[in-house]
Amino acid sequence: MVELVRLSSLAEQLVRIGFERLAQGAPTVLSSSPFAGELAFRAPEVWQSVPEPSWEQLAPRAAEFLTQGPLLLVPTWERRPDSERRRAASSPDYYVEVMAACRPPSPDAVMAVLLPAHPWVLDQPWAAEMRTKIAEHWDILLLAYGTGMLTQISANAESAVVFLRARAQTSPVLKLFQVPRPRPDETAVVKDFERLLHRQGGRGEYGYVLREIPGPQQSLHFDRFDPHVLQRREDLAGFGAVNDLGDLFTFRRSSFSDAALKRGKQLTSPKAPGAVRMIRPRDIARDGTITPPSEETLWATIPADQQLTAGDMVLRRMNAPITVPPHGFFTAEVGEEDLPAAASDHVVILRPIKPLSRPQARLISMFLRSPLALTLAGPRLAITSMEALSALPVPQPDEALTKALDELTAARQQFKRWEQEADSVIESVFLERTAAQARARVIDSGRALRLRAEAALLLDDLGHSVRTRFPYPIAYRWRETEARISAGGTQAAYAAILDTAEELLCYIAQLVLALTHARKITLGSVTAIRDKLAGGRSGPGFGDWANVLNEAASSKQLNNLPQAHPLNDIRTLLAHQDAEKARQALSERRNNQAHLRRIDPIDLPHAIDVAFADLTRLVERARFLADLPLLEITDVRWDAFARSARVEYRELAGDHPVVPTRTMTSPSNDLETGSLYLRDTDGALHLLRPFLIGRDCPTCRTWSTFHADRVPKAAVVFKSLEHGHTLEDTSPDTRRLLGQIGLV
Repeated sequence: MVELVRLSSLAEQLVRIGFERLAQGAPTVLSSSPFAGELAFRAPEVWQSVPEPSWEQLAPRAAEFLTQGPLLLVPTWERRPDSERRRAASSPDYYVEVMAACRPPSPDAVMAVLLPAHPWVLDQPWAAEMRTKIAEHWDILLLAYGTGMLTQISANAESAVVFLRARAQTSPVLKLFQVPRPRPDETAVVKDFERLLHRQGGRGEYGYVLREIPGPQQSLHFDRFDPHVLQRREDLAGFGAVNDLGDLFTFRRSSFSDAALKRGKQLTSPKAPGAVRMIRPRDIARDGTITPPSEETLWATIPADQQLTAGDMVLRRMNAPITVPPHGFFTAEVGEEDLPAAASDHVVILRPIKPLSRPQARLISMFLRSPLALTLAGPRLAITSMEALSALPVPQPDEALTKALDELTAARQQFKRWEQEADSVIESVFLERTAAQARARVIDSGRALRLRAEAALLLDDLGHSVRTRFPYPIAYRWRETEARISAGGTQAAYAAILDTAEELLCYIAQLVLALTHARKITLGSVTAIRDKLAGGRSGPGFGDWANVLNEAASSKQLNNLPQAHPLNDIRTLLAHQDAEKARQALSERRNNQAHLRRIDPIDLPHAIDVAFADLTRLVERARFLADLPLLEITDVRWDAFARSARVEYRELAGDHPVVPTRTMTSPSNDLETGSLYLRDTDGALHLLRPFLIGRDCPTCRTWSTFHADRVPKAAVVFKSLEHGHTLEDTSPDTRRLLGQIGLV
């Protein structure tokens, strides 16, 4: 009995809308009979349907019906027998010849064709030849891909509906659409499809317009020209360098199938001398590990030169079906603990051409397991193509990312050691001779572990992070604020919150001024600061520092900074809407305080709660400060032969200025002893003088950080970020220096 193949509900809606918009009429349906094997295509009832028993007659019959109006052509999906294909040196599918023979009978002829996706997405010669033949006579208006578009056909089989119009002198734009999977929201898909048909450019949710039409030799795989995918491909460079996978690895497939091992009598027991474990696709887990041996594991005698080595990567050749959440390639790195081992014939072996660092190998393995890797590899086929793998772009970590990955790996290993230590203590409870001894052992041995856990939990506490890891001026102000609040809801606590908010913005604004000046960029907000400094009465304040940060966030001059430059993080502070709202609220409160519009004592507790919540939002957004330490250089010794400097410095992190002196090396010979520097995530040092200077305060005798506050005629007055005390500098060199940086 012949079974009927129909368009799915969603596919029928898309095809109908396509004809309404592109052909202004309902089509005649011309289909092969049978469609495939025991299957016959059945068109929707509302359309005239004509079955054609002979596939050779489909092209002339199509031309005949096109003289009467638009046509939906459904050629046979039968494949040629291998013997016929070899004898005729012809294409694998009958529809390839049908499509090559189709001709438009008039300049306004419009035809849609329902085919498997393969001829449109593959780069193979037969597919490219078919596209070339079509392009000689037709323009492609629309190409819509989707799985499950036909009943009685595998739900994973991808189909394509292509709308063609007689070739014109001016090529129209090409619209590509892909039905999402699995189980799409049909209403949303249909609406987006309708919007795409009205577009002349840009991208929607499930489709996009391609204005520059590729040649027919190039496949029209949906992701190949998708603006979102192209952008993500370019973004890979943000990790560091980008290389093709084939530049880093050789690819090899073994011939060790299960059947071949049996025929060659190579199978053996795991305890036999020289037994080697066979890694099969099922042994490569989703998490990037090789599963432990089981009862189903095969063991064989394999020559040493055909075995895996540590550092190899193994990858499943067969791609898994679409999953939720989506997944990339199933791949794993071979470690010493996995050896001796060999790969089966359904596993691809990637062997590094040159030894890779651990962060390199780790990042590549993580990337290959991501959905993006599968997308960038080209059409999603059942079996991975070696050519596609070789051309796959993979990111290489830069120095900062390498360091971060190394630190994360070290942290993970440390956590494992602590876990093992805790397990050992727990399991020893009943190993002691007496309960008293067991009790004492658990309490004593577990003390260090408990303290580690408590210390780790503190890192999730924002206050602890600020007090211990933020630059000294901010950490000091935060500690004072917390202390004032804990003492009770007083005016002093409220004032401390506002002071801390202003000094936070002031400190970050000084960083912006120093960093932009170093790049010879002048911000317009500097003019207002210069005017207030010259006024001699009251220096810049809350609003001025906010203006600096807002200008930095929106300045086009700062859009092309190096990846690790501190300004990239700093610019995000007030770019977040919640932080900007908090800044505005605190600024208004600060302004009210300055103009004696003080909070009534009855309302003070609530005002403190709200203001501190706003301050917390600002500080939360400023967490990047923990990765941008403030350094005071105390000594520099240059070695002319080694071309490096031995630098002694104090890292001013945490809420106290008394910190140990440390040592590092630097390739720079122009570092200043006694000056403050910012160190970025790449380890580069950025001079902050004279925007920020470090001195012993003449009022409280405590080491403090100062910024220019007023510039009267006789002196430059610096103000402390920590406690507001002032420092007068009457040196003409200081005034001249401020003039050089545009503040005078």
